[in-house]
Amino acid sequence: MVIEHGYHGHTQTGIDISDYKFSNPKGQGIKDYIVKTGIPDTYRGKYNQNDGSAGKQYATETIQDIKNSHSKIAAFIAEPIVGCGGQVPLATGYLQPVYEAIRAKGGVCISDEVQTGFGRMGDHFWGYEAHGVVPDMVVIGKPMGNGHPMGAVICTNEIAESFNTGVEFFTSFGGNPVSCAIGLAVLEVIEEENLQENALLVGNYYKEQFSKLAETYKCIGDVRGSGLFLGFDIVKVGTKEPDTALAQHIKNELRARNILISTDGPFDNVLKTKPPIMFTKENVDTVVKNTREILEEYIK
Repeated sequence: MVIEHGYHGHTQTGIDISDYKFSNPKGQGIKDYIVKTGIPDTYRGKYNQNDGSAGKQYATETIQDIKNSHSKIAAFIAEPIVGCGGQVPLATGYLQPVYEAIRAKGGVCISDEVQTGFGRMGDHFWGYEAHGVVPDMVVIGKPMGNGHPMGAVICTNEIAESFNTGVEFFTSFGGNPVSCAIGLAVLEVIEEENLQENALLVGNYYKEQFSKLAETYKCIGDVRGSGLFLGFDIVKVGTKEPDTALAQHIKNELRARNILISTDGPFDNVLKTKPPIMFTKENVDTVVKNTREILEEYIK
């Protein structure tokens, strides 16, 4: 089971479990062994309460999708914040009942922390912690090597021991001592330089400053995310209708000023900002100042 707009990689299996890939007009379509469930989005979705009730309502629908499946669910995979969906945080209260339902069917629960892990979320080192759940598997990569190519899977003892039942499993590069030293150094720097706390403090400041900007420029419809994993939803004033053209304009104008922010979401209208977690408030001020100037000029 996968979530709408989810993205988990571009091997063939990675594509098969990534709605972002297989539902693309150029994609291969959904495979018969995949069950897709809706994204629990409290901004554009039909349930938008932020008190946890929306999450429970979305969970009820996902659980119904599980019940409607003609075959057993082997696994459920989700990112704590759906990046390709437009930086959409999973609704509060959603994951716990869904995890329970998956496990009741004998399935395993997987948290994709490739982008959200290693302290980036600020409040938590791993994104799933914000939802009060413990996955059976956690997929990690990218930041764990700070540019050095690394990836890993963390799993329960039961899952790890299952590898003993089949033909020998190995990887040519697994346990590379250089990679291990790099990964350890990254963890040490995160701890020694208090980078998780920095992600929290600077991320909160970033959200505050963009929320203030949204008070003046109503084209910023939503400011969401956690820590230094944020999205700014650009809309047509007075509506939630995506303004893709304006989002592209802001992105390109920022790039011309040597500020790199990308766009994402099904309408490509969400400014997606995931800077290094040593980002500073001064850096935030630079982004906000330039965005304000771009919007002011655009309005004229």
